[in-house]
Amino acid sequence: MNQKLQAMLDKKAHIMLQGGQEKINKQHAKGKLTARERINLLFDPGTFVEYNMFVKPRATRFGMDKVDAPADGIITGHGLINGRKAFAYAQD
Repeated sequence: MNQKLQAMLDKKAHIMLQGGQEKINKQHAKGKLTARERINLLFDPGTFVEYNMFVKPRATRFGMDKVDAPADGIITGHGLINGRKAFAYAQD
């Protein structure tokens, strides 16, 4: 059971990198925040609950089956904004 938990935690850490540090740096070079950074700024600290983090796209056209795009690059969930419940999604 420990190995399965560690595998899930490793996968989550990979997903949180949103495709790798290079892609994060590319967003920052454009003067933009990543989708995850925007979500973190919008919601009250520690309240955002993400949905479908482990979902993978099923598209096969244009070589999409060979692209690593956790959750299809979309962050969805709910949390509190100024103490009020809200739902949001963000995509890079």
